Amino acid sequence: MRNRTLGSQGLEVSEIGYGTMGLTMAYGPGDTEKGVEAIRRAHDLGVTFFDTAELYGMGTGSNETLVGQAVRGFRDEVVLATKFGFDLSVPERLGTAFDSTPANIRKVADNSLRYLGVDHIDVFYQHRVDPDVPIEEVAGTVKELIDAGKVKYFGLSEAGPETLRRAHAVQPVSVLQSEYSLFERDVEQLFPVLDELGIGFVAYSPLGRGFITGTAKPAGQYDATDMRNSDPRWQPGNFEQNVDAVRRLEDLAAGRRATVSQLALAWLLAQGEHVVPIPGTRSPERVEENTRAVDLTLTEAELAAIAEILPHGGFGARYASGLTPTWI
Repeated sequence: MRNRTLGSQGLEVSEIGYGTMGLTMAYGPGDTEKGVEAIRRAHDLGVTFFDTAELYGMGTGSNETLVGQAVRGFRDEVVLATKFGFDLSVPERLGTAFDSTPANIRKVADNSLRYLGVDHIDVFYQHRVDPDVPIEEVAGTVKELIDAGKVKYFGLSEAGPETLRRAHAVQPVSVLQSEYSLFERDVEQLFPVLDELGIGFVAYSPLGRGFITGTAKPAGQYDATDMRNSDPRWQPGNFEQNVDAVRRLEDLAAGRRATVSQLALAWLLAQGEHVVPIPGTRSPERVEENTRAVDLTLTEAELAAIAEILPHGGFGARYASGLTPTWI
């Protein structure tokens, strides 16, 4: 496992990270013991970048607490990223109501420090842009936290070019996080701005929420709490086309004695040294599979074959209607 540098402020992480959302939400009931085991196995295999968020514990701190417990024996060897920016006081609007007021940012930072059991947060992201709070005010508040030693690096998630520029002018942004995978390519339009400003990129859902593992089932066949039941890519029409694309990718991967997951992660790593994917899994075995993607270097012919199979991404929107972030 090699390292990559994200941004111009010195943030260095493993070339594949680990996303923890699915350990406690969105994919059915979780298993804390398995989650801790998976995180520790990732560390054993050289992963040094672990991504959590206030939202993933739905206001209880459960996800950050799990991460903190898992890394306690090697905290100084890893980079911990967490996020602020949602109003979690209204359960029926979970994930759609925002709060990036300075008071809430400070409160979330203190809560995250306590839940994680650490004295500083390595990367503090605004989880979603809050239309009611100027981004300069958000960046200024995070700058205060950095100056106070509570935070090391500032990140944004699902932000557009104007927002990136305005935030970066107040406090340098080290990293942008957005969805990016063989199924989702829209963020590529932001790469020139990232290059110009010297901002790294973290790809969440790099395996298309599990679709690109070859294990997808039709919507309705998951636990009732699983977001894939309503994900457009799992709906009739889109589902069949996506399954066919993954089968073709599997055939291509087989030629390299690799899995389709490894092919998908290797493709992301080939998109530039500024890109770090953070696949999530509850399985230590899947962690091992994912990390082996760093040993797979795709040829120009293989990249061309992938482009022929999925020239513009997968079939179906990445979120249900009304949930896709707007970039400004």
